[in-house]
Amino acid sequence: MKEKADGSLEFETLRVAREDGGLVVVTLDRPDRLNALNGRLVDDLHGCLDWLETDPRATVVILRGAGRAFCAGLDLKEPGGDPAGVHRGIAANLRGQRHIAKLISKLHHLPQPVIALVQGAASGGGFGLALAADVRIAARSARMNAAFIRIGFSACDVGTSYFLPWIVGSSFASELLLTGGFIDAERALATGLVSRVVSDEELEAAGHALASEMLRNAPLALRLTKECLRANVDAGSLEAAIAMEDRNQTLAGLSPNVREGVQAFLEKRAPRWTDT
Repeated sequence: MKEKADGSLEFETLRVAREDGGLVVVTLDRPDRLNALNGRLVDDLHGCLDWLETDPRATVVILRGAGRAFCAGLDLKEPGGDPAGVHRGIAANLRGQRHIAKLISKLHHLPQPVIALVQGAASGGGFGLALAADVRIAARSARMNAAFIRIGFSACDVGTSYFLPWIVGSSFASELLLTGGFIDAERALATGLVSRVVSDEELEAAGHALASEMLRNAPLALRLTKECLRANVDAGSLEAAIAMEDRNQTLAGLSPNVREGVQAFLEKRAPRWTDT
């Protein structure tokens, strides 16, 4: 991992690029292995997510895969390794499991909105990464599944048993998890698993267009909105949800961005946001 001149980081199995307006594009870069998760990629993702969590210049994140797949899950063919934990003891296996699963929590808790661009396979751990994003856009080639159950593990892994019922409802989530079956792009759209489907050729442009719409808004407003959405999914009551909203609106109201936003609206111009 090396720091580049623009302040972004360079990894062995990831490409991380800063773009205009606070957009950061993170690309899983093992296309010859369909971006399957090996030890190096897991460690690189941890380093990247830790960096993003503390970087005030990063406002929106796009997560994508190089080549013809998003991420095919755990790399079961990693040379010299034991990715499924078959030959490790219970304690070592649990440590390895939690090291991978912690990626999902880190991605979900990033302060920046995350847009996942899914083409080809998003299986197993790759499915988990896509589910942990805030918005998923699918290419027509996208095929997603909880692959763990097909090799003898429980399908409830890396957050799937949390995200899937919340996103698509318990019945369809149970179907996907108990069968390990694939869901294609059109059914993913019909069930709300993705927000839109585009051709493979249009996937990058669609992701950047959505990111641009988000980047029109104040950075603090984006972060507070994501924080509130994340917290209120698990809110114990309407009153708890509204209390969180009230807190965030009060915080936002103390920022000069609200004054600037109102003035820009009245003057019919684009606002000039600050990250305060």
